Amino acid sequence: MGPPGFFPRGSRGGGFHRRGGDHGGFRSGHGGFGRGGRGGGSDHGRFRGSYGGGGFGRGGRGGDSDHGGFRGRYGGGGFGRGGRGRGGGGRGGKKTNVEPHRHEGVFIARGRQDTLLTLNLVPGDSVYNEKRVKVEENGEKIEYRAWNPFRSKLAAAIMAGIGNIHMKRGSQVLYLGAASGTSVSHVSDIVGPEGIVYAVEFSHRSGRDLLTVAQKRTNIVPIIEDARLPYKYRMIVRMVDVIFSDVAQPDQARILALNAQSYLKNEGHYIISIKANCIDSTANPEAVVANEIEKLRNDKLKPLESISLEPYERDHTVVIGIFMPHSKDDSAMETVK
Repeated sequence: MGPPGFFPRGSRGGGFHRRGGDHGGFRSGHGGFGRGGRGGGSDHGRFRGSYGGGGFGRGGRGGDSDHGGFRGRYGGGGFGRGGRGRGGGGRGGKKTNVEPHRHEGVFIARGRQDTLLTLNLVPGDSVYNEKRVKVEENGEKIEYRAWNPFRSKLAAAIMAGIGNIHMKRGSQVLYLGAASGTSVSHVSDIVGPEGIVYAVEFSHRSGRDLLTVAQKRTNIVPIIEDARLPYKYRMIVRMVDVIFSDVAQPDQARILALNAQSYLKNEGHYIISIKANCIDSTANPEAVVANEIEKLRNDKLKPLESISLEPYERDHTVVIGIFMPHSKDDSAMETVK
């Protein structure tokens, strides 16, 4: 296991933890979490470790290339949520060991800073200015892309310790709420050229960025439509193995159910990111999540596992389950962990 900051586990069963640390951030020799401030100086907006130690930092809004990244004094890659800076992360050490993650298609760069990776489907190309890691294996150069859990709900779920993402090489995935294609591009890496990602996004502005990503990644099918109306893309989407839903709407459980009934294979899996305060900002987040899980059960979407995305996302819970349209005994459904 790498330095602190790589494998924080979220609580199961929809529980939540508050973010640790002061909002102003803190310094540490070997890692932790911190928010960067707003400013124009080159050191603002990132976490600084004395020896390139682990951790994640949120970058402030700045103007030069150091913003939005993790910088270790002696190397070590990492993640940062940058404001408007051009930096894509810290510099890697002299030697980086890449190991397969327990989730197929996901990898870990072991070095001074552990980094989540996917195998780049389009070598030499970055989608959102993410760091690329090149290694040589059996005389062949292979390129990976850093996957930032502060910018991807799926990456955050993996970092939090989710049991199974049910995606692998060759999988057919329907992605609801594709936005500009940041997470979609990593799913594209995971399923490979044999798989396909149907990426649905309602916003035309984000859809333009999604189209740009899809031009280079031929396994992405961009669909600029309302996910509430799945019949509108029935001529494009085939039956899929997995639905990933990241639609921050009050009726997000219903949106998932409508798409599952149209396109998810019997006993196919779903992953939904539930944003509690988007559904009801006045209610207890745990109660909101429990209510959404009950809605999923009623629509034959059997929940198998849930996990909080803290500290990467506040009041977000990811639920993974299986579609059982012909199940006769609803009481046999598993209890969410």
